[in-house]
Amino acid sequence: MFKLSEKSKQRRKGVDHRLIEICDLALQISVIDFGIPGDGGVRTTARQNELFTEGKSKADGYVKRSRHQPALDGSGKALDFYAFVDGKASWDHAHLAMVGAAFLQAASMLGYKLKWGGLWRRRKPKFINGIPYGWDMPHVQLDEG
Repeated sequence: MFKLSEKSKQRRKGVDHRLIEICDLALQISVIDFGIPGDGGVRTTARQNELFTEGKSKADGYVKRSRHQPALDGSGKALDFYAFVDGKASWDHAHLAMVGAAFLQAASMLGYKLKWGGLWRRRKPKFINGIPYGWDMPHVQLDEG
């Protein structure tokens, strides 16, 4: 069984308790270890806007808010992850897909609705070994609408 590092646990601070539960269970059932990157949890409006300006997010933080920004209850409703393979972070689509599947399975087992960015369609699908991948592979968010 895998364990999150203390750094990854800190990066989940302020994230909705349901996502924490899903993440913890996903770590138990995943066939691939994973962690939480620096911007993977809650983000300030300023940081969200920086990511938008850098082309790393479609949400500017002001007009279009990210689920990573605190909601009315003060918690973030999204979490990003990376796969951890052979002692280092991996952004390989196959690795991320296995972790994403673990998140979806964990959410189902806990009775929570979850969206995974690996299933979000692109206008021009990206195919790797004949498999189409969504545009935000390392992202999950609570499905509240």
